[in-house]
Amino acid sequence: MPVDPFTIAAQAGGTHQTADGLDSGIVPAMQPSTTFRRGPGLTEEFIYRRYGHPGAVTVEETATQLDGGAGALVFSSGMAALSAVLDSVPMGGHVVAPMVMYHGGQDWMRAQADIGRIVLTLFNSDDPGALEQALTEATDLLWLETPTNPLWGLIDIAAATELGHAAGATVVVDSTVAPPVTTRPLALGADLVFHSATKYYNGHSDVLAGILITKVLDDRWQHIETIRGSHGSILGAFDAWLLLRGLRTMPLRYTRSCESAAAIAAVFEHHPQVERVLYPGLASHPGHDIAARQMTGGFGGMLSILVKGGSTQALRVAESTRLFANATSLGGVESLIEHRASYQSTPVPENLLRISVGIEDPDELIADLGQALSG
Repeated sequence: MPVDPFTIAAQAGGTHQTADGLDSGIVPAMQPSTTFRRGPGLTEEFIYRRYGHPGAVTVEETATQLDGGAGALVFSSGMAALSAVLDSVPMGGHVVAPMVMYHGGQDWMRAQADIGRIVLTLFNSDDPGALEQALTEATDLLWLETPTNPLWGLIDIAAATELGHAAGATVVVDSTVAPPVTTRPLALGADLVFHSATKYYNGHSDVLAGILITKVLDDRWQHIETIRGSHGSILGAFDAWLLLRGLRTMPLRYTRSCESAAAIAAVFEHHPQVERVLYPGLASHPGHDIAARQMTGGFGGMLSILVKGGSTQALRVAESTRLFANATSLGGVESLIEHRASYQSTPVPENLLRISVGIEDPDELIADLGQALSG
């Protein structure tokens, strides 16, 4: 069985046993049925699409192999996957998460805490002792994100997981911006890996999806699977087909984005109109050593720049680019730029521009950002 992510991704879904028999197509067929025949001689792997279907299973098998897990579940969005994990926390259970993380996920955690569904503690991931102080014997779930969005700080997964397990917590790592091409959190001790598959997994800005991968098939995993089936939050058949198509090129796309992002970060680190560049691949980044240990396939396609001149100037730059689209999201083939403070509920510098580097020519991207900054 292949172990290299390039091989795993390229071979994804080449042959798959469907409810209708073996489909030998190099590109797997899409099965849109919502229900499946039962009876002697027929597989009962699939009964009703809300609980599973051939397209979802093919993506799940590939994700399991990529992240080195025991199983995977694919969801209709990243937030659906995150919500399923939170729903597995006992009533009033203690959840610990970083202060800086994807704001949509933290917003939902705060909303659940506000109604008493969970007890939430946020820790400063830049403070070496903050995580240990946040954890208690009552902690049920430790949610980590690395690199953290949109400041791209680094959390040492192995060290944080050790602390979480010592407290008796299940450890989940949001590895959306560090897919298994570069980071495999389960190998570093985590219990669950989360990906907003809308991003690098799909890579074409045309699918909403989320994926969870588990290290072991335990009671919590079974509970999460039950939650997905009950909520009907499985990914649809066509979106699963599109996601599989996208993930086949994920290693190539991600590698290209990493190379270009590193080049852009290096050029603009000392630009006269830039206050600071936040990118884990820079030696000046405070988390660079951690990134070098756990991001073994590249430092990512995401970076942020702090523009001199405050919010007004940052907005002007975002509106002046020609190749970078002024839009939200990340991980697609096209490059994006966004003034995060205009849309994000959690604290973010007013002069920060978040950049998702696509697969365009890096020299042309550098020239575009340069003219926007200097204009």
